[in-house]
Amino acid sequence: MSNPLICPLCRLPLAQAAKVWRCAQGHSFDTAREGYVNLLPVQHKHSREPGDQPEMVVARREFLQAGHYAPLRDAAVAMLAPLAPRALLDIGCGEGYYTQAFTGIAAEVIGLDIAKPAVQLAAKRFKGPTWLVASGALLPLADSAVDVIASFFTPLHVAEMARALAPGGQVLLATPAADHLHSVRAGLFDEVRPHEPEKFIATFAPQFQLVGQQTVRVPLVLTQQGLKQLLAMTPYVWKARPEKRSALEAQAGFDTEAAFTLLRFAKI
Repeated sequence: MSNPLICPLCRLPLAQAAKVWRCAQGHSFDTAREGYVNLLPVQHKHSREPGDQPEMVVARREFLQAGHYAPLRDAAVAMLAPLAPRALLDIGCGEGYYTQAFTGIAAEVIGLDIAKPAVQLAAKRFKGPTWLVASGALLPLADSAVDVIASFFTPLHVAEMARALAPGGQVLLATPAADHLHSVRAGLFDEVRPHEPEKFIATFAPQFQLVGQQTVRVPLVLTQQGLKQLLAMTPYVWKARPEKRSALEAQAGFDTEAAFTLLRFAKI
């Protein structure tokens, strides 16, 4: 495929020469030793180190490598495999667990995340995809550059997705189902509010239409270490009182259920 990357500063095409990407305006971006390219200019950052912090990234990598969310990964791959995409973009790729799985169904896979520590880990471990530090709000991709976009638990920028997708392209969204990790949340909060995955159907209209939906349920039997990793990688704990988190982490083991909703949208 032709190179889909564009300069995040002037939006002109990027061309690769050795380990440097350049546009016609002379803006250049080096390929890091781990193998990723940083296309997040300082003026596009909203904080000094945007995205997930290193401790959160490491906890998620260890939790996912233990196979706890393998059923979600496998369901996502099965849902997209029949599309046989030429190029697939994973927005909010994190440390690359789901992204790497897509290399078996797409000729070209791009993993993108605003968190540099996450992309560093991904690029160091998985050599197949193209890894980018960049913003999902302003994708450094040409118009109609990819056939499929995957988005797992990350902020949505629907207009940018539509721009970067080829005609007839599709988005696979993974989001918590209503009762996802209910017992964990009950241990952290006095009131547990159900997630609302159906709200995203309206978010994607009118540029997309829903063409597929699936619920994935995963029983979790966690050791104390596994529970600590799960808590460290979720946003729930940052909203909970510290004493409630400590009480959960003190347990020797914990049983709960992860529940996910997969929504597949087609570009209209």
